[in-house]
Amino acid sequence: MPRQNTSSTPPAPRARRRRRTGEVILGVDTHRDTHVAAVLSPVGSVLGTEEFSASAAGYRGLLGWASGLGTVRRAGVEGTGSFGAALSRYLLTQGVEVFEVNRPDRTDRRLRGKSDPLDAQNAAWAVLSGRARARAKTCDGPVQIARMYKLTKGSAVKARTQAINQLKAVLVTADPDLREELAGLNNPDLFRTCARFADDSNNDEGDEETVLQATRVTLRLLAHRIQQLTEQIQDVEHRLTRLAERHAPQLLAVVGIGPDTAATLLITMGDNPERLGSEASFAALCGVSPVERSSGARQYRRLNRGGDRQANAALHRIVQTRLRVDPRTQEYYERRLKRGKTRREIVRCLKRYAAREVFHLVRDMQS
Repeated sequence: MPRQNTSSTPPAPRARRRRRTGEVILGVDTHRDTHVAAVLSPVGSVLGTEEFSASAAGYRGLLGWASGLGTVRRAGVEGTGSFGAALSRYLLTQGVEVFEVNRPDRTDRRLRGKSDPLDAQNAAWAVLSGRARARAKTCDGPVQIARMYKLTKGSAVKARTQAINQLKAVLVTADPDLREELAGLNNPDLFRTCARFADDSNNDEGDEETVLQATRVTLRLLAHRIQQLTEQIQDVEHRLTRLAERHAPQLLAVVGIGPDTAATLLITMGDNPERLGSEASFAALCGVSPVERSSGARQYRRLNRGGDRQANAALHRIVQTRLRVDPRTQEYYERRLKRGKTRREIVRCLKRYAAREVFHLVRDMQS
């Protein structure tokens, strides 16, 4: 019988998993409750895909997991202005450069299919290939405050317009005596008069309510709603004015730019305007850069219908104001008109010049 070896040989130590130190690219497909992250190597191979909760702990876990696969310096995030806003802010505070990634191309989705891991990988691919070049807004300063106020003002203006239209629609079918009582009043007087109507629909005698009583009650309630919304709009406008005077006084000194217009343009640029590399990038962001459409001997540039339409409208208001009150703009308009340009073409040029002026003013404020 063979002799057993009683000497105990210690097992060889297990090789410790070494942490990768090379740079990796992070891509995130964002949702309301969860985020799906994917990490790519510098050559494009998928190193891992994981799902995390959309919470502070989830953000820390996501970055910690990705950092375990390599050094994270760049990340592509879908929806940096909505579901991915909080994650983008966290990554930026941790020194990660965040790029806004649009949804994948429809042709690519038809070929590869649609899933959250694939969308996360596509986000990382967009950064790695250089297709995603728009850096995300930080959304952590006065511009984000202005965005909140503009959001509130926009909804209040829309609701007030709806209430005014409803009040006037009620007047169309109202009793003739009531219409004659309110005829000839301008809007402020009309709203004040309707707001003072007494509510005589509730009586203790058990009489049935009449159409005239219901009409007066409806007009009173709508007038109160209009007054409340007007007060909210005025309050938000005062806040926007104070914000613009404190953080963008140079813009307010320019002809044609008021607090509301200044806030709109600042929102487009974001709290980190250095993310815009040049005035041309800001013009493209506002939709005032011409798009090349030349072919053969035909040289042509068409109107840019993309970009932030709110910023485009703000630049249009600046130009229209300057055409009315600014002698320099009026002189430019007459000069270009004599050279055969149409009013529409001249306005497009002036919007491009206004975008250039705003860009340099904001960048100078940041320097």
